[in-house]
Amino acid sequence: MRLLPIKDPDRSWRTIKAQWKKDAEGVGEDFATFAGIAAFDTLATKEGDNPGLYCLTDGERVHAVCQIRRLLMSKYQEPVLRARYVNVSPSYELGLAPTSEYAQMLVALFSGVVWLSRDAMTASHIRFFLKSPGDSQFFAALQAATSMSPFSKFTIEGALIECSMKDAAAPADAAS
Repeated sequence: MRLLPIKDPDRSWRTIKAQWKKDAEGVGEDFATFAGIAAFDTLATKEGDNPGLYCLTDGERVHAVCQIRRLLMSKYQEPVLRARYVNVSPSYELGLAPTSEYAQMLVALFSGVVWLSRDAMTASHIRFFLKSPGDSQFFAALQAATSMSPFSKFTIEGALIECSMKDAAAPADAAS
């Protein structure tokens, strides 16, 4: 799966929403009642095809959408990549996909954000807001400090993952 900006006709919010509405209504659910959809509608309407809106896709279907921003925060000296307003396909919301697929999709979404922090939206720190505190279980293993980890710091508090990339921490550690 790939994390891509929502900006072309095949990946517009309108197209994604139509796909998800069809999926929900196909199993008798009222798509209008899905949590987070109204908030994302507001973002998409306000910002149009803004590059701050991203979708996780396998090329055929969109599995999740979120807003990703690169910004400065007083808490950090370097830019932060903030991912929030995560919405997932009705197949996950309605339990049509097994929990293991839901976990894999969330990890793929987080991995896409990490990739963006190393590539198109360079940032030393990531703040990733999960859908709920219960989703943190899928990331608990990343809190263990290992030599292979790309993170110098990785914490989970409630539904918030905060991490710093090792490369970002190296100069500070060398100066100590």
